Amino acid sequence: MHSLAHRIHIFSIGYITSWLALALTAILFGHETSLRSFSFKHSIPPSAKYGGRHTVTLIPGDGVGPELMLHVKTVFRHACVPVDFEEVRVNSTSSEEDIHNAIMAVRRNCVALKGNIETDHNLPPSHKSCNNRFRVTLDLYANVIHFKSLPGVETRHKNIDILVIRENTEGEYSNLEHESVKGVIESLKIITKAKSLCIAEYAFQLAQVMRLRKVTAVHKANIVKLGDGLFLQCCREVASHYPQLTFEGMIQFDVMVMPNLYGNIINNVCAGLVGGAGLVPGANYGPAYAVFETASRQSGRNLANKNMANPIAMLLASCIMLDYLKLHSYATCIRTAVLVIQNASIPSYISHLFPWLCLCSEGIFAGIIFHMGTSLSTAALLHS
Repeated sequence: MHSLAHRIHIFSIGYITSWLALALTAILFGHETSLRSFSFKHSIPPSAKYGGRHTVTLIPGDGVGPELMLHVKTVFRHACVPVDFEEVRVNSTSSEEDIHNAIMAVRRNCVALKGNIETDHNLPPSHKSCNNRFRVTLDLYANVIHFKSLPGVETRHKNIDILVIRENTEGEYSNLEHESVKGVIESLKIITKAKSLCIAEYAFQLAQVMRLRKVTAVHKANIVKLGDGLFLQCCREVASHYPQLTFEGMIQFDVMVMPNLYGNIINNVCAGLVGGAGLVPGANYGPAYAVFETASRQSGRNLANKNMANPIAMLLASCIMLDYLKLHSYATCIRTAVLVIQNASIPSYISHLFPWLCLCSEGIFAGIIFHMGTSLSTAALLHS
């Protein structure tokens, strides 16, 4: 005679398997659920090495980064993705040598998947954060984030579909501050014509590739007349070469292009509109390198080691990375599994009995593994 706990355990496993099998059936027999994939290739992805396999630098970072990267590695292993990770440990306490080695690893492999690295606020103002040093040193000038309403995520605003292009290497994040007189701080905002033209060209080319109709510049040129004025002037100059695209002020959005600080603010607001920081992936492109991460760039230290961090944003970031490496079939397999799990509904009585199905990182992760069709037991259930 089985105990009540044992019977509940058997019931929960049976329910989960059936639930996963139904969603897997949707994948195998034509269920259409996709996140519009974009990976405009300004930089050229590296050729596959060692028998068709790619080497990618993996930087777990702080907070929940290490556990999210563990999920990515496990999903890749189950999907037989031809990617080998060179893991480099860098965090807020790393030495200059460690940071240099991490940057060299990205230069060596040209592609990286990165968690957020916290900044020690006790360091002097002149100290640049590790994240900023990565972007500037590797010239990752374009931060590209696609904010899109996901099925199964209840939000106040529906059908959001916005592409944000953020200049990633200058603006207010130049770490140029000083105290001119006691009690008066001057912080310099650096806007250059070269960088502004570069990011504007990127935005218009991406809009053209994705067959979008308009590009919107986010600015305060009416107040910051020289700095934002130069940025707006550069956007207008580039827009003149794309007569098929509409260029306008801040009214309605397909593609938004903006300086660094405005991008930080808008990215966080848009992440909230589509359901939260745990759902949105991000990408950073330069002439030679590409680094993929979550859109919010939050370490989530308060969620670390609690099995509560949502792995979806990092998994979707890894899918964008796979598209960039031209491994489209693997990206589609993982992305579809992620989105079906995100859209799956669990009856309320089950969620009350087994809340970990809805709330825990491991529950989401386990579902994704099953949905990729790699479990023999699930496949057998489908054909029984």
